[in-house]
Amino acid sequence: MQFTPTQQRWLTWIALTGVAAWIVWWLGPVLMPFMVAALLAYALSPVVRGLDRLTGGRLPRLLMVTLVVALFLLVMTALGLLLVPVLAKELPQLREHLPTAVQRLDAALSPWLLNYGIELRLDPASVKAFVLKHFSGSWEDWLDSLLSSLRIGGSVALALIGNIILIPVVLFYLLLDWDVVVTRVRALVPPRWRAGVDDFLLECDGVLGQYLRGQLSVMVVLAVYYTLALRFFGLELALPIGVFTGLAICVPYLGYGLGLVLAALAGVLQMALPQVGLMLAVVYGLGQLIESFFLTPRLVGERIGLHPLAVIFALLAFGQTLGFVGVLLALPASAVLLVGWRRLCAFYLNSRLYLG
Repeated sequence: MQFTPTQQRWLTWIALTGVAAWIVWWLGPVLMPFMVAALLAYALSPVVRGLDRLTGGRLPRLLMVTLVVALFLLVMTALGLLLVPVLAKELPQLREHLPTAVQRLDAALSPWLLNYGIELRLDPASVKAFVLKHFSGSWEDWLDSLLSSLRIGGSVALALIGNIILIPVVLFYLLLDWDVVVTRVRALVPPRWRAGVDDFLLECDGVLGQYLRGQLSVMVVLAVYYTLALRFFGLELALPIGVFTGLAICVPYLGYGLGLVLAALAGVLQMALPQVGLMLAVVYGLGQLIESFFLTPRLVGERIGLHPLAVIFALLAFGQTLGFVGVLLALPASAVLLVGWRRLCAFYLNSRLYLG
């Protein structure tokens, strides 16, 4: 079977794309910190350009990049420190009050479930033994346990620590040479395709910018909502838990789940169980509805032109393919694919295959 030169070029590009996709899949764990750093560099490069315009170009790029990366790390550290008051206050109280809370829960649930023929008995003694075993030690004991765990899972721990160190380093160098990297990548595009590729990337840049602004809007609104809603129910740790829950929404499902667990623990240690259940049902149930059916579809999905069902499918598909990193990259990658899909549809509708 003979192929025309055009067909040969298309087959060559399809083969190269397949090989590149296989290499990315094979080197996924190695590429992960570079992919995350590249995404962060793309998001922070407008900040560097804005700082350059603000200072009139008087500051060296090295200094501007250093300031932006330092500010980014400071913000990430501050967000991580939100959990410190939660853990410092909840862990000691958890050791003291969890067995009693389980006993109250058993006394409240067991008679109610028996009315429906369901026999469920919680064992407060077992819970107390578990708590005493895992939460009664001192900070030194917990540190020894953590070090032992790190020795057992050394490769995983080293990979995690390595990524935490590597991502800021890669981010710094990418931001420092971002314009050079973009220029060199653009130079690899054949000249006859360059205008079309530039137009495609410009549209992708607009869509991704809308996505980032929309996602930031969702996070800020939800952080305010969860803080005020938890404070309305009288939760003492409303501020750190509410802000953490809202900002962690950028990691779909995981951020919401962690916020729910922290609020549940704080509520059990502070108020009666019926009040805790009501607080969680109202605050987190309503918050999930607001996020899923209003904020994300309208501020994120509509801005990049994705239907809410497409948003859910993208999260599941990329999460299944690339794991945790896939969940982070799902919507930005979907925005780029959407631009490609629009252009492919336009090409098909104007082709002989459609027009006959």
